[in-house]
Amino acid sequence: MSYLFNALSMLIGLAFDAVVVLFLLRVAAEACRADFNNPLSQFIYRTTNPVLAPIRRVIPNWRRINVAGLLLAWLAMLLKRLLLFALLGAMPNIAGLLVLSLAELFDFALLFYIVLIFGWSLLSMFSVDRRQPVLRLVEKIVAPLLRPLDGKLVFGQIDFAPMAVIIVLFLARMLIAAPLLDLGARLALGG
Repeated sequence: MSYLFNALSMLIGLAFDAVVVLFLLRVAAEACRADFNNPLSQFIYRTTNPVLAPIRRVIPNWRRINVAGLLLAWLAMLLKRLLLFALLGAMPNIAGLLVLSLAELFDFALLFYIVLIFGWSLLSMFSVDRRQPVLRLVEKIVAPLLRPLDGKLVFGQIDFAPMAVIIVLFLARMLIAAPLLDLGARLALGG
């Protein structure tokens, strides 16, 4: 039973995490005004727009933040967690489930940015075509996080700003997201 549970939970996690990544990419691309002519941006827009368009009529953007996209990412995390609890045969407390899925989305968003910044900084070390669609989109998404440290942590030819931002994001995962995840899990399990 545990082998089947592990396989099913992995497949459920992959499916819902892929959906969450699409919505987070959409929210981040809109927030930083990524180039819409980028083929990757167009793919993200075409994939998420059928679901987002009706909801955006009811829930407008706040400043440049696509609140409907964040809501759908949170609902995907909520549904994922509900399915995982159902696989265990447990019925979670609703308030705890809401807190747990919100904390998971926050932790996932932090990890999402860690991966993007690490990938972008790794690719920037090599001679990669700067017109490549993935690199252009990622560069536009990570730029707001790196902008406050732009040029301030350069020693020799190495810019340590991405490493500093990654460390701050890891600290946020440990000091903010992990306690929220623990609280949500305790509340969901009725503890």
